[in-house]
Amino acid sequence: MKILVTGGAGFIGSNFVHFVLENTEHSVTVLDKLTYAGNRASLDGLPDDRFAFVKGDIADAELVDGLFTEHDAVVHYAAESHNDNSLSDPSPFVHTNLVGTFTLLEAARRHGIRFHHISTDEVYGDLELDDPARFTESTPYNPSSPYSSTKAGSDLLVRAWVRSFGVEATISNCSNNYGPYQHVEKFIPRQITNVLRGERPKLYGTGENVRDWIHADDHSSAVLTILEKGRIGETYLIGADGEKNNKQVVELILAELGQPSDAYDLVADRPGHDLRYAIDSTKLRSELGWMPRYGDFAAGLAATIQWYRDHENWWGPQKAATEDRYRAQGQ
Repeated sequence: MKILVTGGAGFIGSNFVHFVLENTEHSVTVLDKLTYAGNRASLDGLPDDRFAFVKGDIADAELVDGLFTEHDAVVHYAAESHNDNSLSDPSPFVHTNLVGTFTLLEAARRHGIRFHHISTDEVYGDLELDDPARFTESTPYNPSSPYSSTKAGSDLLVRAWVRSFGVEATISNCSNNYGPYQHVEKFIPRQITNVLRGERPKLYGTGENVRDWIHADDHSSAVLTILEKGRIGETYLIGADGEKNNKQVVELILAELGQPSDAYDLVADRPGHDLRYAIDSTKLRSELGWMPRYGDFAAGLAATIQWYRDHENWWGPQKAATEDRYRAQGQ
């Protein structure tokens, strides 16, 4: 296949591009606006004969239409995704997550090509810390931030275009990703790079909020499986049974880097901070036969820490501005 990957210079998008080019014969074109969260260096070293890069906005209908004529499938990662930023200014989230997705769907409708939409478990809201339930494909949507509400809206657009116009689309909602190429504003790389720089990690509130972590390589393999084998119109939840609270994650990072387990600071919690996410990926595993490689979160985290140790040239330029922004917010 010739696959167009939107947002392919971002964190999970770039991991998917690397995964596809290393594990298949498919070719990939990345369409990315290169906002602060996109990094062209995340795509360095890819084979010229199977990879191309286009800088542009997914809401640019003319550009998108031209690219759709040249590809067999589209995997739509492009999104504004940082919750804190959505609370400061929701407008880019509406533009990219809603208008951009609409623009892509209209092109898919015109050209009749396969479309896979990447979403998040945050569209389901959150679960109580002591609730044994996990999100499933039938969990009602209950987003709690401008970020998650615009992602929920984009999911609903995809579903409507499948039903109303016959667009050949699937959706996946994934739990929290970690791994290489993740911007240092995000929780795990921020804590890793703080320790590497001799700074103390920061925890919102008391650190009891739970996330269901999955390594980006496992997310990538699941998306490729859905693209190749998923049933049109279906939604698949992607998770690797990686539930940990933020305090446990920070303590694992500190231990891996040889620091005392309590060498972190607590900061004021952010508004509307979801308590717990948890994914039930039974449908994906039983229907499509997918399984995660990193069933052990600690092993995946250790590999991630080593990547950040080895690639300060990649994350170093982001770090000072990111921490300045957090300090201005008291975090």
